[in-house]
Amino acid sequence: VFLGNGPSGICLSYLLSGYIPYFKRDSLHPHPILQRKLEEAPDVSILDQDLEYLSEGLEGRSQSPVALLFDTLQRPDTDFGGTAESVLTWWHETDRAIPHLVLGRNAPGGAWHSIEGSMVTLSKGEWMGLPDLPFKDWLKQKRRGLRNNRATAEDIAQYYQCYVMKKGLQKNFRCGTVVTSVRKVSAESISSHAQKHLQENSNSPWNFNENSTEVFQVDGFFKTAKGDKESFSIYAENVVLATGTYDSPTWLGVKGENLSYVHHKLSALEEAVKNGSIGIMSDPVLIVGAGLTAADAILFAHYCSIPVIHVFRRRVSDPGLIFNQLPKMMYPEYHRVHQMMKEQSAACAGPYECYVSLAEHHVLSLGKDKKCILQDKNGYQKVYKISMALVLTGSNPNLSFLPNNGLDLATDSDQPVNPKRNPIVVDPFTYECSLEKGLYALGPLAGDNFVRFVQGGALAVASSLLKK
Repeated sequence: VFLGNGPSGICLSYLLSGYIPYFKRDSLHPHPILQRKLEEAPDVSILDQDLEYLSEGLEGRSQSPVALLFDTLQRPDTDFGGTAESVLTWWHETDRAIPHLVLGRNAPGGAWHSIEGSMVTLSKGEWMGLPDLPFKDWLKQKRRGLRNNRATAEDIAQYYQCYVMKKGLQKNFRCGTVVTSVRKVSAESISSHAQKHLQENSNSPWNFNENSTEVFQVDGFFKTAKGDKESFSIYAENVVLATGTYDSPTWLGVKGENLSYVHHKLSALEEAVKNGSIGIMSDPVLIVGAGLTAADAILFAHYCSIPVIHVFRRRVSDPGLIFNQLPKMMYPEYHRVHQMMKEQSAACAGPYECYVSLAEHHVLSLGKDKKCILQDKNGYQKVYKISMALVLTGSNPNLSFLPNNGLDLATDSDQPVNPKRNPIVVDPFTYECSLEKGLYALGPLAGDNFVRFVQGGALAVASSLLKK
């Protein structure tokens, strides 16, 4: 059972449906050592080879060796601007398919259906593609091209739905489902209906009886066409967590953050502009954060001539700031936001109207009278009257369906799971949770944050399950 039907879940479903990758004979990979390794066993599928051996020595933009391996097999020289074809060929071996279910709240594509359709992806369009159906080829069929090598969220969401249909995976997908609980139960207890009793009398949230065979019980409900909720229980030997991190926006934890004018999603600003409650003559909108979502909000507000006070903790020149890592030519709009952040501080007027940048500041409190108190790095406080506050400082996964919210599975069990700071601990070559056998974690939950790299995790899981 997979929880989550975004790109990670779709890719894994493809691999477990009997689609097996092999090294394409007579193809030449630009990495000579990898080429030599691939030529050693051309008749053995990639899934059946030693992934640690194949990925040894690879370098790139991911910390995961298997992510780098699968990426370079599909897009051999993409980081150097090349367009070399994949060195993989795919065979459909139905006898190797593993029965599975993919559970998701939305249509296949996961959180991509929740993102404003006109938003342009950070990654190049071709990096959003899944195995054996290049995104560019699919877009050509629609007689569309990539804008500045990038794609819209609407195109990506449609592509993932189309991928599931074209590859015949739809029988594995159950959309409109919400999982409420995942826990381990004794296999013997299932037939005797004693799992509830075991759950109540167990000290450990996961393990009931070490001497008996154990399986996972997945409980939840799905919404019917009439809008009713129907509950379900599924038993599985293996569960894959691929729920992403789009569920729970991060809160600042300051006084007044729960007031009605304070929001944690960009869509709230779009809605306010649409219904006329925010406009050119409004008090400024407070935008908190220095990531790409905050930048999107600034661009939207700037386009609508809405005044903005932009608050963020870092220095503008901080190398950890995402804007300092993006090529200017490829991301002109984000470069423009970065310029605004540099040139339009409260201390000195700059060329941009209706925007003030407050670097190295943080929010102290938000009042009922829509006055916010900000503090700089030296402890000086400032008060601003605002019309609306947008806190866009990232999001955390919602793992409330796991015992102890999944904290026991993370690097630091005292902190919530976070893709950058506190991912779930997995074996780098199987993606099986180090602390719970049979449970796997994919994508951002395991620290892989880009579509091009989450697919390596799917390769690792598929390889592990086929060897079990």
